[in-house]
Amino acid sequence: MLWTIIVTLVGGLIIGLLGKAVAPGDRDHIPLWLTVVCGIVGMILGSLVYWWLFGGNGRFDGHEPKWDNATNGIDWWRHIWQIGVAAVAVMAAAALTGRNKTRV
Repeated sequence: MLWTIIVTLVGGLIIGLLGKAVAPGDRDHIPLWLTVVCGIVGMILGSLVYWWLFGGNGRFDGHEPKWDNATNGIDWWRHIWQIGVAAVAVMAAAALTGRNKTRV
């Protein structure tokens, strides 16, 4: 259980920062904790969207394909979908928080 939490937080940080990097416009004004949340959302929803569109194409090296493990080895396309969903989440978070550069 602890390992799952650690992997989720580290993965959320990485996917969130990559999503923030590819999001168009100036999205640097959301806090780090919100970037991690956007990354976790990107990880989960990106995996589910990828599974819905492309998953379930048969058996792989002895395991049944699932939404979080659909190929042998590293699933690069699933990670690209995760980064894309995280970028959308970062844009939504930046729009909703309304933070800007100028402080009064």
